[in-house]
Amino acid sequence: MTTFALVHGSWHGAWCWELLSPFLRRPGHDVVAMDLPCDDGSASFVTYADVVCDALEGCNDDVVLVGHSLAGNTIPLVAARRPVRHLVYLCAMIPDIGRSLFDQMREEPMLNPAYVKGLSEPDTQNRTRWVDLKLARELLFADCDEPTSEAAVTRLGPQARYPYSAPFSLAEFPTVAATSVICSEDQIVRPEWSRRIARDRLGANIKDLAGSHSPFLSRPSAVADVLLRVADEN
Repeated sequence: MTTFALVHGSWHGAWCWELLSPFLRRPGHDVVAMDLPCDDGSASFVTYADVVCDALEGCNDDVVLVGHSLAGNTIPLVAARRPVRHLVYLCAMIPDIGRSLFDQMREEPMLNPAYVKGLSEPDTQNRTRWVDLKLARELLFADCDEPTSEAAVTRLGPQARYPYSAPFSLAEFPTVAATSVICSEDQIVRPEWSRRIARDRLGANIKDLAGSHSPFLSRPSAVADVLLRVADEN
């Protein structure tokens, strides 16, 4: 039995995996999803990795660790601390050794800049929220049906900017097999950037998937098929 550890991205929570999890549990696997302290203005990616490792306490080595979007910066930190069989970067912002995300965002065409228009100004804890929910639906949940996207935008929470500012803390990526799942119509992380970076930085196996930035909500069975194949092949 494999444990699928599902790590959410910015503004999300463990709730975002609710449609995907039954497809993974049905064949007999286990699923662990956790809420990261995204609303804590002092929490770093190292703090996020602490939370993931705590959630995996007692699990064996047969862990497929999935990181969506911003969580691409958390899952390699976890794999550097505890045994993990495979890393899956799902529409992910892949870190660069020695640089912060803000550095990358200034220097590389990794993100669609339109998302900034939908966010609040940073609050006293340097957190942003989605204030333009129409734009959030268009960029985060473009291919979800209306009830699913409406439910999702109402559950989006604050995301602190502090983790974006600290240089990636590992000296090298962990020697763990990796897969990058790239969605063809991703409206947040640019697919062409993802494909190049996954190959050059991670040497990852690339899986192309139709859809936008949140396939765990729009096409959970297709995401499950990819993850189950990863578990079966390794």
